Amino acid sequence: MLEQIRGLLKATPFRPFSVYLADGRKLTIRHPDFAHVPKLGLFFYFHEGDDFGELVSGLLITSVEFEPLSQAA
Repeated sequence: MLEQIRGLLKATPFRPFSVYLADGRKLTIRHPDFAHVPKLGLFFYFHEGDDFGELVSGLLITSVEFEPLSQAA
């Protein structure tokens, strides 16, 4: 799953997407600079508009969903 997310972050044009976690949370990635998947196998997600980030285990990702095209501008 992490390789697919790496690909989505590098896609041109970038299309916003959401990552769903095992605990029910949804993390929306609106810009490729707001997320990074390091080689450690962890998913590092920056909260948009906040001064902090969150480190999430890749094992907790259950699915990925694209945002509707009307919001992807």
